[in-house]
Amino acid sequence: MSMVGLAVNGEHVFAGGESLEGAGPDDAEAYRNYCRLLHRFAGALEPSWFKTIPPINSRRMSDLVTFAGMGLNLRRLGKADMREFLRVASLPMRDLMDEYFASDLVKGMLCWDGLVGGRMAPRSPNSAVLALLYRMSGDTRGSHVVPAGGVGGLISSLEAAATTAGAEVRFGAEVSRIAVEASADGLNAVGVRLANGEEIKAGRVISAADPKTTFIKLLGVEYLDIGFTNRIRRLRCNGLVGKLHLALDGLPEFNGLESPDGRMIIAPTMDAIEFAFDDAKYGKCSQEPVMEVCIPSLHDASLAPAGKHLLSAHVMYIPYKLKGGWTDAARNKACERAIDTLSHYAPGIRDQIIHSEFLTPADLEREYRVTGGHWHHAEFAMDQMLMTRPTYGAAQYSTPVPGLFLCGAGSHPAGDLVGAAGHNAAQEILR
Repeated sequence: MSMVGLAVNGEHVFAGGESLEGAGPDDAEAYRNYCRLLHRFAGALEPSWFKTIPPINSRRMSDLVTFAGMGLNLRRLGKADMREFLRVASLPMRDLMDEYFASDLVKGMLCWDGLVGGRMAPRSPNSAVLALLYRMSGDTRGSHVVPAGGVGGLISSLEAAATTAGAEVRFGAEVSRIAVEASADGLNAVGVRLANGEEIKAGRVISAADPKTTFIKLLGVEYLDIGFTNRIRRLRCNGLVGKLHLALDGLPEFNGLESPDGRMIIAPTMDAIEFAFDDAKYGKCSQEPVMEVCIPSLHDASLAPAGKHLLSAHVMYIPYKLKGGWTDAARNKACERAIDTLSHYAPGIRDQIIHSEFLTPADLEREYRVTGGHWHHAEFAMDQMLMTRPTYGAAQYSTPVPGLFLCGAGSHPAGDLVGAAGHNAAQEILR
């Protein structure tokens, strides 16, 4: 999917591969240089996303080899590029964008992938560039790809692979507790207890739920020491992304676009992103939200009847805790603001709406049982990354309770549909 920076006047910018269209020649050349350098950095980091990051004080030979490999990957960049990597890795996205580009629209579009899903804005220091490099890893090199049959097709393929290998997949089987038994050798996770009272015994319990849900709600703090429990409670995991769904009576027409096929970014300037973030910090929704919009029914016809379409948008920044609390009226107001913003770019879209749905982070928490509604399960930040994700004592997928393992987005490396945390956890469990 190409990336489109939407402009109200229809003079959009388009990014795909290492090509930037709709911007001036200086920005187009800068984009090629920018992509080449960041792809080198992403390539150097990529192997570490698919490895267990050892504890920092480990002296095991295998762990020392892992650390040496990570250092060697960076050293292979060469002295100049390695220094440049160390310089830009913790830069705010605004500084990186200002170094390369002149167009405000280009800057707003390109900084998006370093910010979306986290509690960061263009001026925020810490890890936005690392988040961008994380998303630039792999065969897609940062481009978003729609799998055959959409995300539903991906899930069906994973389910088929699991059942073919002998797994039994249950739906609607709510887990109420992780079962723990004590023996002379200590505590062990021995299965799960379902909400209907059924108990399932297991030699290993592997949780893809977020860390707070896993340890506090399902396991219970009585099985954990107070220091570990406090670190889990302190994890920053309040989301800032709302989800807008519109069922439409036809394909929406955006000013200046032949077809609305791509990731359409509504972020006219980095200041627009920053101001929306400032509002959310104080428990408010922005009057002018920024968002990422796509039409998934263009790629998956099963999502809508013939001639109809579905619009899906990530709306930034929507606070988990709204000042005054989330009510139906507050949710409807946020939804209307998002639709009003869309209408500036697709003037006829309001008349096409058959049904709308707006999910706040609090709704995502309630409906999908993700603490804080955070899609990374915990903030992707330097103090919650690598060997400290989610915290020491559980950063290598094993946990303080033998037999219980983590494999979700709250583990290294983080979320998005990459499967890295599950891959790494599987390797640890199979040892």
